[in-house]
Amino acid sequence: MSQKSGARFTEKQGHYLAFIYTYAHMFGRPPAETDMQRHFRVSPPSVHQMIVTLERNGFIRRQPGVPRSIEILLPPENLPILEWLGIKTSKSL
Repeated sequence: MSQKSGARFTEKQGHYLAFIYTYAHMFGRPPAETDMQRHFRVSPPSVHQMIVTLERNGFIRRQPGVPRSIEILLPPENLPILEWLGIKTSKSL
């Protein structure tokens, strides 16, 4: 779990958050739910439930009816894996 800035998420939630951030960093736009489904090899309902959970917990925000509108609300330095990937967190998306 993350301990910084009071943000607390499970390991699996952290993987999704890191994937969303990394995907947006690489492609200049957030991933679609189908991108997450392929990456994590899970069913569409599983991905959607995770997105709903992340939103309900205040980790992300989405615009209703707008595809690829996921916005991470946590500071990038609070996300797991990013140091390992060597992504510079000073650049705003």
